[in-house]
Parts: sequence; C-alpha cells; structure tokens
Amino acid sequence: MHKLLFSLIFCAVAFGATAQTSLDEIRENPAKAGGIYYAYPVSESCNTAPPKGYEPFYISHYARHGSRYLIGDRDYITVADKFAHADSCGALTPLGKDVNARLQRLVPAVKGRGGDLTTLGAKQHRGIADRMYKAFPQAFAGTPECTAKSTIVMRCAMSMCSFAEGLKDNDSSIEIPREASEANMYYLNYHSPRSNYYTRKDGVWAEENRKFQQEMTCPDRLINSLFSDPGYVRRNINPQDLMWGLYWVAVDMQDMEWDEQFFDIFESEELFDLWRSLNYSFYVRNSNHPLGEGLLLENTKPLLTNILTGADSHIARNVNGGDFRFGHDGNLIPLTAMLRLENCHASEGDPYKLHEVYSDFKISPMAGNVQIVFFRPAKKRISPDNVLVKFMLNEREVKVDGLQPMEFPFYRWTDVRDFWVRLLEAPASELVDFK
Repeated sequence: MHKLLFSLIFCAVAFGATAQTSLDEIRENPAKAGGIYYAYPVSESCNTAPPKGYEPFYISHYARHGSRYLIGDRDYITVADKFAHADSCGALTPLGKDVNARLQRLVPAVKGRGGDLTTLGAKQHRGIADRMYKAFPQAFAGTPECTAKSTIVMRCAMSMCSFAEGLKDNDSSIEIPREASEANMYYLNYHSPRSNYYTRKDGVWAEENRKFQQEMTCPDRLINSLFSDPGYVRRNINPQDLMWGLYWVAVDMQDMEWDEQFFDIFESEELFDLWRSLNYSFYVRNSNHPLGEGLLLENTKPLLTNILTGADSHIARNVNGGDFRFGHDGNLIPLTAMLRLENCHASEGDPYKLHEVYSDFKISPMAGNVQIVFFRPAKKRISPDNVLVKFMLNEREVKVDGLQPMEFPFYRWTDVRDFWVRLLEAPASELVDFK
C-alpha cells in the first residue's frame, strides 16, 4: 500500500512538472546545465495501471543514443593544450594548475573515443529496456514480433544492441532482429533540403543566436581565476572560446562516470547563462521556433508515418511486440514537438524567454526516449475502436496537447490516429501552432 501511494505521488509530481528552468534548479543540480549532455536521470518508470480489463500488447519507441564522449578528440585536446602551454609559461594560478592536471589525466583516457558511446550510455539503454519489460510484460509474452533499427552511426547501433540485450536479460527467447542500415535513414534521421537551408550556419536565425550567445558568455571571472598573467591571456587566450571549451568538457564528464569533475570552476550563474544559450541554439535549429515555419517538425513526417504504419499492422493482426528505433537529439526533439507532447512544442521567438517554456534536458537528455504504449481488451475482440494508447517521455507519462484523454494518461487510439493523420496532411506552416 505504501509503495502504491508513493508511486501515485511520484507520478503526480512528474506529471505536474513544467518546462520552466530557473537558476535555482541549475544551482541544485549543475549537471542539468549540460542540456543535451545531461545524463539520463531516470531509474524508475512511472506507470498508471490501465483500465480494468485492458493489457499492454504493443510498444512503439524512438530513442536518442545513450551518453557519449564529446564528438571529437580535439574537443578535449584543444583545451588541454591551452592549459599545458600556459603552465609551461608560468601563467596559471593554483586553480589553473589543478585544472591543467585534471585535463592532462583526462586526455589519455578519451583518446580515440570522440563520439563513442560510453559504458554509461550502454547501461542507460539496458536499464530502460529492463524497466520497459517489467512494466509491460504482456507485450513480450509468447512470441512477440519485435524490430530494432538504428541510424548508421555507431553509438546509435550500440545503444540499440544494449537495449535489445536489456529485453533479453528478462526473456532470452525474445527474437529482436537488429538493423543499422542506410535503408532506414529516410525516416530515422530525415532532414529535408528546405530545413537544411534554414539550419545552415548563416541562416536567418544565426545572427540573433550569435548575439545571444555572446551576451550569455561572461568569461572574465573564470579566466582571472585560472590565469595569473593578464598579458599572457591577451596574447594567447580567447576567453569566450576557452570558457565554452571548458564548459563542454565539464558537462560531458557526467556521461563518462569519471571520478573527477570540472563544475567546481564555474559559478551557478555562469552555468545557467551558458545553458540558456545552448538551450536556445538547439531549440532554434531542431524544434518549433517561429522562424522555422514548421520545417523542422515536418522532417518527422516519415518517422511518424512509420510509427503509424507499425501500429496499424500490430492492431490489425492482434500481434504483441514492439518497434524500437534509435537516432539522435535532432530527431527526438522535433518528434516530441510534432506529437504535441506537453512542454515540448512551444513556439517562442524570444531567446531571453525560452527557458520559461522549454528546456532541452527535460526532453532529450542522453538516452532520451518516447514510448507509445498500446493497450487492448484482454477478453474482447480487438479493433481500432477499443485500443487505448498512452505516451511516455523519458519514462514519464505525458499529456498530448490538443487531444482529450479518455482518462489520463490513456487516449483512444482512434482519436490519436485521426490526430496523426491530420498532422501528416498539414503543410509545414500549420505545424507551428497546430490545433
């Protein structure tokens, strides 16, 4: 009874959360300042029991790869080399010397691993699969029909394999064919020429983003705490670039399970402002910014079509199982906006206000995922009219804005399907504020 009460309270707290992020939230947990580098925070799923007589039978899923190293070795080496040279010139403070020592210990450990999935990233997906199986065992009963497909990027393929092993840890007889093929890229990681033109480095969003980043980047205090020679800094250091370089190293340490950290060299206000810049930069290039005119959401139409087709097939044949897909933040973020999941599709053009309505780490942390769980009546003939659906973002039940649930978190499949068909038929411009 106590466990059930805790679960209900826990779900209510999770459901009541908003997208707004404050300085206090970053101060309490600096790891969140990593934005899309935030290591997956969930260790327990939140699940409401289905209506009486219903059981889960099919799960449609899309996940971002798990925790990874920074994209390239240069992201570590460039920063480490700056500090090594300054140290050789006697230009570091005691704190700077300490940071240099940490960096020199770090570089050999990450050499050659740029962009790779970390051991934590593999654990994340294995854990997600384990909790999925335990939450919805009926979906995997008997001989479930499962597929697992990833983009051709290695960290996504390895995430897929770790997830599949997490399911097989519970039932070794489950067959999960796995593909990492160019043949599936048209829906797993689609970007139209029009959207690519918008997201180019000199796109219509770029100048405002540059100015906002510049305003949010205040390196003087940090640089003065690390370097003892102002003349050396003038001749050798770009303070803004080095601040961002240190930030990237700092926020990725959580994804490596490394004993040493770098958050201590930043103040909370600095981390908060850097995160606000990052949050806006990823939002304007991946989600529902008004300047995008719906193009980024439209990129998800091939994926949503695949999700719809898979659901129709499993319902028509009354087959249990799951379709599991693995890609990137640039796919998960617009998908959540396209699906109109709560706190995921805000259309806000003011970078100074964005953190009040949208937070990237609440949508797409490392291993972030959407699970769409289908329920059928256990003792009645299945039909589209009696199938129920619920949506989970990072294993938390979420509302679909614009749809009325039968009883939250459960929606009628016919309502969801009609909603998706309208989304698929809508031109890009109507997706910005779709009703």
